[in-house]
Amino acid sequence: MARLSQVVPAILTEDPRALEDMVRRAETFTTWVQMDIMDGKFVPSRSITHEHLAALPMKLIWEAHLMVQSPERYLKGFQRAGAQKVVFHYEATSSHNEVVALARDLGLEVGIALNPNTAASAVTPLLPELDSVLLLSVHPGFYGREFIPEVLGKVAELRAIRPHMEIGMDGGVKNGNISQIAESGVDVIYVGSAILGQPQPAEAYHHLLSLAQDGSKRR
Repeated sequence: MARLSQVVPAILTEDPRALEDMVRRAETFTTWVQMDIMDGKFVPSRSITHEHLAALPMKLIWEAHLMVQSPERYLKGFQRAGAQKVVFHYEATSSHNEVVALARDLGLEVGIALNPNTAASAVTPLLPELDSVLLLSVHPGFYGREFIPEVLGKVAELRAIRPHMEIGMDGGVKNGNISQIAESGVDVIYVGSAILGQPQPAEAYHHLLSLAQDGSKRR
């Protein structure tokens, strides 16, 4: 039986008030979200920080997607703020093993993210040390960018190397492509504006989840 793809809302904002609003909305329909963290250097935009998250009580389990240079400098702050997992970018550091080791020392789960132009084979030596790989299907930094379908081919490449690795996809996901994304074999599909940018986020989430799980069954 095919593993069913899960849908995880992605929260991206630089406004602490908008952060609280999105968290409170998400709490009504899910237990797990991704916090998108941007430093204005690795990507052009900036976002909320670990201080904002530490100051906001929430019921949600959350992971931090670190779109930042020198991710090792951010790990302790996000661990203290309550992150269960950190996902850092392959392109943001040359010290991948050191970042993974530091995250483990802090008791964090750890994943690595790949920008669209980075080959799946780049992370092959790291796969045994990771909990997950996140494939970016847009160039990161903004809500609402167009999905890059060529990224789907990376899923099969990673599955061939490590069949049980958790693989996620993030960026440009909407009603019209989520079934195809799920059919590619990803485990987790991260969705930003197509959920939290909608008038009824809970309805949008459940509709996307249904489409994703239908796609999963066609693998």
